[in-house]
Amino acid sequence: MPDMRITLVHALKHSIVPIEASFAKLWPDARLMNLMDDSLSADLARDGGLSDAMTERFLGLGRYAAGTGSDAILFTCSAFGPCIEAVARAHAPMPVLKPNEAMIEQAAAKGRRIGLLSSFPPTLASMPREFPSSIQIVPKLVEGAMAALDRGDRATHDRLVVEASKDLRDCDLIALAQYSMAPAAEQVAAATGRPVLTTPDSAVMKLKEMLSVS
Repeated sequence: MPDMRITLVHALKHSIVPIEASFAKLWPDARLMNLMDDSLSADLARDGGLSDAMTERFLGLGRYAAGTGSDAILFTCSAFGPCIEAVARAHAPMPVLKPNEAMIEQAAAKGRRIGLLSSFPPTLASMPREFPSSIQIVPKLVEGAMAALDRGDRATHDRLVVEASKDLRDCDLIALAQYSMAPAAEQVAAATGRPVLTTPDSAVMKLKEMLSVS
């Protein structure tokens, strides 16, 4: 099986290190290409919701990625589900994954009451609808965590994530919505005593499965 070319599309620069770490650990032979447009997240926060214009921007990113010869596209921005679904329809059967798609599948198989921890408010408006209707989602926003990352303060970000997670100790498990939150997973598990799922590892393993890479 030749090396696969995977395009990673980011709306936040903080997603790049966690997903590259997951590929290095789980699929080091994959050839990665990073595309980043941090105005996507800024414009979504400004507009308060997704629009046809935003979908067109995503379709443009999808066309560019496909034009480079990519074997798959992984979006790492969790608040843009419908836009990513449009890209997937446009490029089928190429694998096009939403950032949390694989983690949601795992979470739904493991629990019925799932704590969803997010550092980006629009994620809590869009992502719960991606879970099966039988799952009870307990959303929790980590106030100030994204701002801490934006100023380069990972320690404060992780501390805020851990503190917020303690409100989810009555859930079956805790799902970390942002790729940028993955490095805090072990601390969250220790603080809550709950299983913790992160998005990057789940996404890499699902892509390997979809592309039949052993």
